[in-house]
Amino acid sequence: MDHSCTNRKLVLFKFLYAFFLLCMSTCLESTALRSLTLLGNECDRLALLDFKKRITADPLDVMSSWNHSVHFCSWVGVSCHRSTKRVLMLNLESQKLVGSIPPSVGNLTYLTGIKLGANNFHGEIPPEMGRLQSLQYLNLSYNSFRGVIPTNLSQCTQLKVLDLQDNRIKGSIPNQLSSLLNLKCLLLYGNSLIETIPPWIGNFSSLQFLYLGSNNLQGSIPNELGHITGLVEFIVELNNLSGMVPSSIYNVSSIQIFSVAVNQLHGELPPNLGTMLPDLAEFYCNENKFTGNIPISLSNASRLQILEFSGNGLSGIVPGESVGSLQSLLKLTMEFNQLGNRKVGDLSFLSFLANCTSLEVLALSGNNFGGAIPGSIANLSTQLKYLTLGGNFIHGSLPNGIGNLINLTALNLENNHLDGSVPHEIGKLEKLERLYLGSNEFSGSIPSSLGNMTSLLNLHMEVNRFEGNIPPSLGNYRNILDLNISSNNLMGTIPKTLMELSTLSVSLDLSDNYFTGSLPFQVGDLVHLTELNVLRNNLSGEIPSNLGSCTSLESLYLQGNKFEGTIPQSLKDLKGLERLDISSNNLSGQIPEFIGELGALKYLNLSYNDFEGELPKKGIFANTSGVFVVGNHRLCGGIPQFYLPSCHPKKHHSSRGLFSPKVVIPIACALAIIIALSCLFGACSMLKRSRDRLITSHSYKDWKSGVSYSQLFESTNGFSVDNLIGSGSFGSVYKGIIPSDGTVVA
Repeated sequence: MDHSCTNRKLVLFKFLYAFFLLCMSTCLESTALRSLTLLGNECDRLALLDFKKRITADPLDVMSSWNHSVHFCSWVGVSCHRSTKRVLMLNLESQKLVGSIPPSVGNLTYLTGIKLGANNFHGEIPPEMGRLQSLQYLNLSYNSFRGVIPTNLSQCTQLKVLDLQDNRIKGSIPNQLSSLLNLKCLLLYGNSLIETIPPWIGNFSSLQFLYLGSNNLQGSIPNELGHITGLVEFIVELNNLSGMVPSSIYNVSSIQIFSVAVNQLHGELPPNLGTMLPDLAEFYCNENKFTGNIPISLSNASRLQILEFSGNGLSGIVPGESVGSLQSLLKLTMEFNQLGNRKVGDLSFLSFLANCTSLEVLALSGNNFGGAIPGSIANLSTQLKYLTLGGNFIHGSLPNGIGNLINLTALNLENNHLDGSVPHEIGKLEKLERLYLGSNEFSGSIPSSLGNMTSLLNLHMEVNRFEGNIPPSLGNYRNILDLNISSNNLMGTIPKTLMELSTLSVSLDLSDNYFTGSLPFQVGDLVHLTELNVLRNNLSGEIPSNLGSCTSLESLYLQGNKFEGTIPQSLKDLKGLERLDISSNNLSGQIPEFIGELGALKYLNLSYNDFEGELPKKGIFANTSGVFVVGNHRLCGGIPQFYLPSCHPKKHHSSRGLFSPKVVIPIACALAIIIALSCLFGACSMLKRSRDRLITSHSYKDWKSGVSYSQLFESTNGFSVDNLIGSGSFGSVYKGIIPSDGTVVA
């Protein structure tokens, strides 16, 4: 009995002792864990404060909450674990922050996500990020990071998203990243990455989004990428890739967005493309060297919204029925290929596209489409905004139904053989911003309804056969930037309303028509205009002086008209003028010195006018390759390379100047005064002589009335032969001297 009690006491003692040891151990572990947690928390806090120090600009004042008054888990952009209070997420996307990432970010070892996209961080990505082995999301996109992709990121094996898009990262894609087998998104778009696409990316079996576009990658597309069976978006556009697209890529049936655009790829598109990629929504193969036909099987990819084939060597006919079945189609571009046969019916596929009721973009320029534009164009989607048919071999007239496409913002029909008049219904396209009808054979008058397109930015109708006057309604444009109606048969005066289009900034080209009258004075209102071209018309009068107000002008073409007078001094204000051609007019006077002071001027043509005087030598006049002065026969001087005659050293003014009123009037007055004084002096002299003769006559008469023979004998020296003057039938005449005063008498 006593032994039994003793055993029970011993067991109880051992149990209590063990329980005591367990409690002590638990307390010690708890204390140690609490100490470690506190230590970890402090490490996180210090790392966050170090991050804050690297922020140099914070316009939204985001970092103001990062202070000691609240726990760091409550700071903006910081998320922590509920119990441990360790930092799990740093999310400061789109906060306009400027700064860099410190190496101490590697101390936030519990981080699962860093989201700093759409800021202005710079510098290099710290290699210490490789210590974040729990990291699953790393988004540094849309910043200004430089340097290379850190190889240490290979240690972040839990990464699912690596987003470094739109930075300035260079170098190759590190092979060490092949360890990131859990990646779902590899987004490296928009950097300066070089070398080739690594084949090991094909081992990322979970990858759904592969963005390698807009880099400098070269070589071929690895066949191994076809092993990524769950790939949804495959984007390698805007690189220097060559070769053919591996057939294995086309076998990844899960692909929804496929873009290999703007590379050097070649080969044919698979005939069963639509069957192989049934989920395809967007397909971009533009700007490559693909040949062959457009696959008929595209109709099987019923979700297609965007098809871009432009800029290749595709040929044959457009499978209208197949493409027309794509009712979700928004954008179809086939520009600059070899589609069509230059025959009637090439555009018949347009009738099928009427089923694409959501179509917004249809680009068909630069092909071999022939025949006429079918009337079914009127049945295209009213959502259509962009329609181009330029650079083909289309003939016939423009259907009236074009006016049904009321949401068009761009219409390009240039460089075809379209003829007839432009239908008045085109004026219904009131949302149109760009209209290109140039280089066709359109005739008749310009429709006044064009003035309804008040949102027009660009209007090109050059090289046609339009005739008549410019409709004043063209002055209705509120936002026009560029207007070209050159090389037509237009006549009459240039409407003043055209010169009141103050938004014109690219070009106003009225050249090669038959416009008459003067260049409207309102041309000075075109203060934003870069180019003014009215060459080869019949314009007359003087060059408007207020052209000097067009201070944005870079090119001014006035040649081949009948302008007269001198070059306006106001043109000295055209400091940005690069090209000036006023040749083949009736301009005169001296060439102003200020032209040589236009520092931007590279081309100057003054030929075939009536300029005179000395040719300046400074500025552009020192460059014979940029100046033309032939056909001005009264010019002299200049640099020797112009081979002009020397100027007369004393001739400071032109002959025209010598006969100006300011010179002639003073000279005439002086001459009149001299003549009057001469007449006065002459009259006085004659009066004096008359008086002398009168006195002489009186003395002679007095002497003659009382003369005796003896006095007569004495005065003639005894009728001496020496005094004989002459003899006649009435007697002889002798010279005598009156003794009293010595007067000689006969």
